[in-house]
Amino acid sequence: MKRRVRPARAPTPPKPAVAKTEPNVQIAVFGDSLADHLAKGLDDVFEDNADVAVIDRAKGDSGLVRKDVVDWPKVAQDYLQSNAKVRYAFVMMGANDRQPIRDGDETIDPLTDRWRALYRARVEALVKVFVDRKIPLIWVGLPPMQSESLSRDLASLNEIVRDSVTKAGGTYVDIWPGFVDDRDRYAASGPDPEGQIAKLRTADGVHFTKAGDRKLAHFADVELKRLMGTVPGSAEPSPTATVAPTAPSSTSGPSLDGPAPATDTAAIDRQITAMLPSLPEPPGVPALPVKPAAGPVVPLSRMEVSPGGALLNGRPREPDNLGTVERTLLRGNAPMPQPGRADDFRWPPG
Repeated sequence: MKRRVRPARAPTPPKPAVAKTEPNVQIAVFGDSLADHLAKGLDDVFEDNADVAVIDRAKGDSGLVRKDVVDWPKVAQDYLQSNAKVRYAFVMMGANDRQPIRDGDETIDPLTDRWRALYRARVEALVKVFVDRKIPLIWVGLPPMQSESLSRDLASLNEIVRDSVTKAGGTYVDIWPGFVDDRDRYAASGPDPEGQIAKLRTADGVHFTKAGDRKLAHFADVELKRLMGTVPGSAEPSPTATVAPTAPSSTSGPSLDGPAPATDTAAIDRQITAMLPSLPEPPGVPALPVKPAAGPVVPLSRMEVSPGGALLNGRPREPDNLGTVERTLLRGNAPMPQPGRADDFRWPPG
């Protein structure tokens, strides 16, 4: 059988060189090792935009559980205070948080009710840093992992984060559907942003390949562009935009030559509409009969019309004068043989 050869992907043309200038907008990315992949993907997205810089502030082994490793609310606040150009912030973390939380001298087991309450409080503390500084926050959820037990636990963390972020007015990005198969199971390969099947996850079943970085950033970039178009002051008017001049207001009386020519497009449309004859009224639509809300009421316990189940217009039953029905069906005796019939075994026949 001849093997079908998959057509090779067309080579990507080289991108034109972009002059390096001092970026006016900084996008800061905070989180663990997964956030590092997000920063790399976003850096590819804005590679051709010299006015935007992606700042990778990820710490590989960090999370919200171990404050002794990285105290993320404090780290984020200190960085934002010293970098006024940060306009948007991304957070992606939680892959290392499936471990006990120390609360004073007490150790709380993972995913218990007390643990969930403490973890929610730490998420809210980090979100508050960005809310207080009025920096739009996009929190990217965790993807499924090759380990089924780890995936279940991270899905629980996603629910806590989603609820806390959305209540605070932030944006939560659910990337889970982009990295599973049609049965909602972990998939190491899948379509990349260009629609080509590619390997998206590394051999450890946790991190992303370069194609996975681009797909991860694609989910985040959709929400980022939405915020860029809605946040006040984020969209500057294009220098090539033109504004239609307005006609000077006249303080004199009406002209003898008739109304002055309108220079506003909307005013011209109104004049044309006023000169058009009115359209005739549409013919009346014949009224349809009103359908009743319910059909006739039929009692379920009424008397039988035909006692015994016999049809009123059926043929009357013929009497069994010879007793054939009783002898055959009730007693089980064979009917009397008839001459020439298959059950007539008399010999000689006749």
